[in-house]
Amino acid sequence: MVRCGERIAYLREKRGLTQEDLANKLGISRASLSHYETNRREPDYETLNKIANFFDISLDYLLGRTENPHVILDNEVREFVDSLELSDESILDKFSLTIDGRKLSPEESRRFIAFVRAERSMKK
Repeated sequence: MVRCGERIAYLREKRGLTQEDLANKLGISRASLSHYETNRREPDYETLNKIANFFDISLDYLLGRTENPHVILDNEVREFVDSLELSDESILDKFSLTIDGRKLSPEESRRFIAFVRAERSMKK
């Protein structure tokens, strides 16, 4: 699976931008961008949103969950997530969330929840 940093570096290089160029456009330091691209640090939600908006891609694509840069959650998935508070470990275990037939680990579930929250904040 492609990691977020690798995807950021790929998108930046595809546009012919230097790290300095992209960092300036995002309002972050070049050092921070370098840490993100090498997966030494993960961008916060605000930065993920800025990156997704700048490249006109979905957060799912940025986070490596899909190879299609424009895939977004459908309404049924969004309504399901809206009806539950999935931050409790026991609830995560009870529902056994799966993708591609494999159960999500607690960390993957937390990232999924973080993605949904980030996507919602983009649409406000």
